Amino acid sequence: MAMKCALSEELPVDEYLITEEPYYVPVGNEVEIFIAAYRNKLPVNLKGPTGCGKTRFMEYMAWKLQRPLITIACHEDLTATDLVGRFLIKGDNVEWSDGPLTKAVKSGAICYLDEVVEARKDTIVVIHPLTDDRRIIPIDKLGVIVKAPDEFMLSVSYNPGYQSIVKDMKQSTRQRFVAVEFDYPPADLEKQIVAHETHVDEQTAARLVEIGQSIRNFKHHGLEEGVSTRLLIYAGKLIQEGIEAKEACRIAMSQPITDNQDLQKSIDEIIAAIMG
Repeated sequence: MAMKCALSEELPVDEYLITEEPYYVPVGNEVEIFIAAYRNKLPVNLKGPTGCGKTRFMEYMAWKLQRPLITIACHEDLTATDLVGRFLIKGDNVEWSDGPLTKAVKSGAICYLDEVVEARKDTIVVIHPLTDDRRIIPIDKLGVIVKAPDEFMLSVSYNPGYQSIVKDMKQSTRQRFVAVEFDYPPADLEKQIVAHETHVDEQTAARLVEIGQSIRNFKHHGLEEGVSTRLLIYAGKLIQEGIEAKEACRIAMSQPITDNQDLQKSIDEIIAAIMG
């Protein structure tokens, strides 16, 4: 029996709408920059360390702009087909199924490629036609070209701290984006964020931030990455659940960020000195 080829029904994008305002405290003028880029159809590259708030910022901007947010977690096995779409066999039919990038383009969503340098370079070239004046996505398997509506926006993120010859953004890709630098918030602001997200008291939040800032000083002494705001929040949530403060900090900070026992010992000493 011959198979029939058909286009599958498009899935609604309402599930990608963020209906409640995410908690985000601006550090600088990143909100204004993003809005200006959106209005001028410019793709945006968010650069910053792990756990500093890039994804939360994207959620906040999608809510503020009232656009669906389709997030793609990039990895080394991600293919162009995964992004654009593929034919699927369903019974006697062969149906086309849009990938998340195509779905975002067609629906005028914000498409966010998280940790874009983790994807293969031959995969990332798929986004190039969406990052210049053409704003198109060719679907070669269908023989069609889809033009992005004005509402569509492309954004990527990566952590410059993990750059290497193998995992770095090519200049041909890098220069297609405007870049917004992110870093860990200033101490007062980070304390406010930790207190809000965990509901710990201000003194505990201040101590967690002090620990985080002290650990970040090890970054140039054997530690690949400083402790993130996300991990400070994890520690605060454990404390709120009744886990002893020093133990919560140990399992949320010193254990996750390094396997080096000497570094872990040094970090544990910092935790003990600050937590008392």
